[in-house]
Amino acid sequence: MVDSFLKYLKYEKRYSAKTVLAYKTDLHQFQDFLNIEFDSAHSEDANHSLVRSWIVSLVESDFDAVSVNRKIACLRSYFKFLIKQEAIEKDPTAKIKILKTKKKLPHFVHEADMVSLLDQTDFGNDFENLRDQLILELLYGTGMRLSELIGLKDSSINLKDHTLKVLGKRNKERVIPFTTSLVQLIEGYRKVRNREVERKDDLFLVIKSGMPLYPMLVNRIVKKYLKSSNVEKKSPHVLRHTYATHLLNKGAEINAVKDLLGHSSLAATQVYTHNSMEKLKKVFDQAHPKA
Repeated sequence: MVDSFLKYLKYEKRYSAKTVLAYKTDLHQFQDFLNIEFDSAHSEDANHSLVRSWIVSLVESDFDAVSVNRKIACLRSYFKFLIKQEAIEKDPTAKIKILKTKKKLPHFVHEADMVSLLDQTDFGNDFENLRDQLILELLYGTGMRLSELIGLKDSSINLKDHTLKVLGKRNKERVIPFTTSLVQLIEGYRKVRNREVERKDDLFLVIKSGMPLYPMLVNRIVKKYLKSSNVEKKSPHVLRHTYATHLLNKGAEINAVKDLLGHSSLAATQVYTHNSMEKLKKVFDQAHPKA
């Protein structure tokens, strides 16, 4: 049943390979726990007590609340699938509650630091330097995810309309606008790339051999250029946080930011309003006579 569930996630729900692997790991850990503690009980035979025992064991093993909650979410999806397949009648996770977690504000680069980085850095004019500059500009200028950046197609970029099309989570496409200033950079990069690199397919951003970008390389590039910034974490996702925070700080409507980021629910976008609220509080404290 676990194999059937994983195939369901991959082919019907269209979850990413990374998510499917995480679910597979969680379910195998749950099965290992049952084998050790309850003499080879099958996961589909688990009841509320067995599920709760596993969660308690995770907490006692110092798993953080976020990780435990992800494993609970995995089990919920799995048992719902089993009910749908008529393999079980009751959901043993129905009364399981998620753990309380501390809300962390997203890390982001301050506007002045971001502008200084992009406008005052001498990136150079060779292929790799132009590509690295474009990576930073696209991550900050569109808020796209790392996977979306790596999968970006040449044919998905519309220079005339200043838009690009990305393939997001669960194979959902969305169109993102970009600034006029990016047109010249894209054209310059393409010119050098087409002259110096033999690509294997329609991918827009590639390495020197023509092969696709890979996550570790993009992470290294971002860390290299963010090393002098104020932000604690230096990763491609921080530039996505920065994009959203700066839009909201400038008065963008939250539902528009939600669509630009490709969030399925408004709750995922609302976390960025906390950063904006901190800025508003500072303005209030400085300007209001009674503050």
